[in-house]
Amino acid sequence: MKTKNSGTYFLITLSLVAFSCTSGPEPTKAWYKGNLHAHSYWSDGNEFPEVIMAWYKARGYQFTVLSDHNTLNEGEQWITLSKRTHIQKGFKDYLNTYGEDWVQHRSDSAGNTQVKLKTLEEYRPLFEEAGRFLILPSEEITTAYQDKPIHINAANIQEKIAPQPGASVVEVIQNNIDAILEQRKSTGVPILPHINHPNYGYAITAADFTQIRGVRFFEVYNGHPLVNNEGDATHLGTEAMWDLINASYLEQGKPLLYGVAADDSHHYHRYNKENGNPGRGWVMVQADSLSAAGIIDAMEQGHFYASTGVVLKKLEHKDSTLTIEVDAEPGVSYEIQLIGLERATKQSKIVERVAGTKATFELTDSYLFVRTKVISDQSNPNVFDENEYQRAWTQPVVVE
Repeated sequence: MKTKNSGTYFLITLSLVAFSCTSGPEPTKAWYKGNLHAHSYWSDGNEFPEVIMAWYKARGYQFTVLSDHNTLNEGEQWITLSKRTHIQKGFKDYLNTYGEDWVQHRSDSAGNTQVKLKTLEEYRPLFEEAGRFLILPSEEITTAYQDKPIHINAANIQEKIAPQPGASVVEVIQNNIDAILEQRKSTGVPILPHINHPNYGYAITAADFTQIRGVRFFEVYNGHPLVNNEGDATHLGTEAMWDLINASYLEQGKPLLYGVAADDSHHYHRYNKENGNPGRGWVMVQADSLSAAGIIDAMEQGHFYASTGVVLKKLEHKDSTLTIEVDAEPGVSYEIQLIGLERATKQSKIVERVAGTKATFELTDSYLFVRTKVISDQSNPNVFDENEYQRAWTQPVVVE
């Protein structure tokens, strides 16, 4: 899996210390941890929105979303709870935490428990704090072309967008991206679309991506066990796709595609490799403020990295030198890789490997763009693949 930087031929910096070509002090920036893909009882998740928000906030996230399928967590919706033990226990915990005055519930004629879901407008004030925690309204626009699932998230969306049809995979994606960008234009509000899990059902190929306009972000890592991040014998993994797509985007004069890591969490009661649990993938965004505009602007400039556990202490580009340093955990070993797309062959390769927590790379014009990837020897405590080790991907930068 990989990371990237936007811009065409001007080398944009991505660092824990922001850079500028202008003189004078830089504005103060901070790093914010966030998840861009999660589900609740509003669609196919198995937990109440309040419990999910509390989970993320308690674990040091500064922003998150509930990107339920084709809904914005609004209006009146009652659910009927499964009688499975862990679901019933979850409801009792929810009721004990929030109380009878908050939780509206009833029994139907068959003795099933029904619960009225709280809307975003209702639960948002319980958790949001200026400078500490932000909820971005989000929707996972969920559709398909024939048997190929196509899911696109829209963070900070203002009104629900109905899934748009099309006569091909590319047309379906383009029509839905266009609908999101049209809402952004008409409202004047920043909205960030990203394409989810392209290898889910092996629905979206690198060739499909190269034909789409207006796509800036995709999930290079998704934490659900059914999404095939690594590909298989006949399908590229998402990281390999990423470099191919960006090689084409450079030729077409398009901004580079950036890679995000996200949970795609659905299951909050039992943690195992068969379930889509929270805490598996996130982004670290360096922004001027913890606001929707601040987060989205920073991400569009490439000022973020994706992670499944590795934290960076320093990521700095100056002139032709790229420096990266890991905020290392005791007893954990790291390998830092510089990955580049060769100018001559248009092939991506690992240019250099450094064992340790710090690396300085001298960039040459032998490569069209470069990015870094850090791999630790520590497995995630909450994974669906026992062979998966904690990683981080920075965004690509164009070399001139």
